[in-house]
Amino acid sequence: MRELSLDHLRTLVAIADLGSLAAAAQALQLAPPTVTVHIADLETRLGAQLLWRGRGPAVSTAVGERFIARARRLLAEADDAQDEVRRQLAGLTGRVRIGASTGVIAHQLPPVLERLGREQPGLDVHVQVLTSGDSMARLAAGTLDLAVVALPQASVRGVVVTPLRRDPVLAFLPAAWKPPRRVTPRWLAERPLILNDASTRLFRLTAEWFAAAGLHCRPRIELNYNDAIRTLVAAGYGAALLPQEAEQPLQEERITTRPLSPALWRALGVAMREQGQDGPAAHVRQALLDSSATR
Repeated sequence: MRELSLDHLRTLVAIADLGSLAAAAQALQLAPPTVTVHIADLETRLGAQLLWRGRGPAVSTAVGERFIARARRLLAEADDAQDEVRRQLAGLTGRVRIGASTGVIAHQLPPVLERLGREQPGLDVHVQVLTSGDSMARLAAGTLDLAVVALPQASVRGVVVTPLRRDPVLAFLPAAWKPPRRVTPRWLAERPLILNDASTRLFRLTAEWFAAAGLHCRPRIELNYNDAIRTLVAAGYGAALLPQEAEQPLQEERITTRPLSPALWRALGVAMREQGQDGPAAHVRQALLDSSATR
């Protein structure tokens, strides 16, 4: 038997729902003879009568009633399949690989992921802990779709970077130190330091801040995990320069924060592959930009 036509099945279901061939023809915007041909063709292919047709309403036969129930399921599955394709083409479903630092993952990503899960549940976001340099390299290689990176970044072919947000860098200090109201490079250089490791943009920003004052920073330890750095600060192990990533002020009695003099800022951007600007990654990118705009 040749394959059944979805159009024929749709005609049959319309007749069952509306009670007549004429009503089905009007609802489907088909000529009445076309509806008749659809049903006749179906019955011929199946070798069974599906409808009782007379002067009154069209009534399903016993075989027709069971077949119509199956036809409804087939049509629903076909509609779902078409809708899935449309959603994929619109970038509403699919996997998005995103890279970011631990601080961004802890503070900026959660509300964005919550919103995406609520508004676009078809997106499957995979988060990787990466430095900005690693993220840019993986974007160029095609093994990452999107990244939140520190700015500025050297231009990378095939990767587009959009500014996202700008956060002040603060001095995080053991509360027992009783620091001045504003912390200078010279005051901080005389104390033990805990810094991000040398592969990060924040380390370079910090080194440039000290260098502008004619000083060279010598960290007691280098880490690439800001929460661990804050824990060491709370223990009195040293001071740290970290961006104010959280929207709420730090609630830790053993740590005090001070603005820097001169001021220092950490800028972030969203980097994505040019080929992904019309795909699922574009929706994650827009959610990040929208979240930053509401700050």
